[in-house]
Amino acid sequence: MKLFLPSLFFILNITLSYSQGCSDAGFCTMGAMKPDQPYNKKIQLKLRSMEVSFYRGTTTLTPIVYVATADMNFSLGPKYTFQLKVPFQFVEGQLAKTSSLGDLSVCVTRNIYTSDRFDVNLSLGGKIPTNSSDKSTRGLPLPMYYQTSLGTYDVIAGVSVINRKWLFATGIQIPLNQNNNQFVWSAWDGDVEQAYVDRYTQSKNLNRGIDVMLRAERNFRLSRFNFSVGLLPIYRITSDEITNSIGNRTSKDVKGNEGNGLALSVIGTGGYNFNVRSGIKLLIGHKVVQREFSPDGLTREFVSSVTYMYRF
Repeated sequence: MKLFLPSLFFILNITLSYSQGCSDAGFCTMGAMKPDQPYNKKIQLKLRSMEVSFYRGTTTLTPIVYVATADMNFSLGPKYTFQLKVPFQFVEGQLAKTSSLGDLSVCVTRNIYTSDRFDVNLSLGGKIPTNSSDKSTRGLPLPMYYQTSLGTYDVIAGVSVINRKWLFATGIQIPLNQNNNQFVWSAWDGDVEQAYVDRYTQSKNLNRGIDVMLRAERNFRLSRFNFSVGLLPIYRITSDEITNSIGNRTSKDVKGNEGNGLALSVIGTGGYNFNVRSGIKLLIGHKVVQREFSPDGLTREFVSSVTYMYRF
């Protein structure tokens, strides 16, 4: 333990400074779709848990996103688990600094099959917006990069198959409404930041498309340590739609790119269990494929997070 703790803090410092990451609209960390899920048929795991995580994500432009999240899980009988995630988000970039409570996530997961070799779990849930995605600075509308909410109610469903070595999961996220973001380039005409602002994708009254995800993850589980590495492709199967500067609804940018397509990330995790009740986990990731037209601002290039877990 004396050797482990200094090493842990050294790794943590590197991770928070240089690690790389993924991003999505929220469902890849919900229920059956979460990375690096616990799996142990020999030890009865506690069915309630509290996780506190701290996240840092860099984007393709200047904004850096910081999120502190409380992730609470409660057993509802032997088969069901209820999850509630409450994030607080802070964004710092060239145009502004913004902060507030982020979108709430709720999810119910049911174990639909269990055996000595693997488990199958099914999740159903949703995301609840905490604001209308219409934050501004100096009276000028901000791009989605700076928003602390996606501004939509979303329905989420997913299923996973997990054993000691592998996790495979798939899920879908369906937005039910468009948001109230007002960002168009013309609103910044004549401003000193106009040239920089034109690098952002317009996002007025954004109607996000439907996302489908697949997680494939290889786990390495030891007595106290655990590691995982995996791929997370997310495909937007229907196009995003926005209102552009001339008032037309469109699903394309000025170069003709559609508001759909693939985003692909490589994810790695490392964890240490202090005992059966508590542990710590580091996550890093790198997005290797970005969508060309991303009005939702979910263009993280590098992300890292550290999580403390307590089971009871």
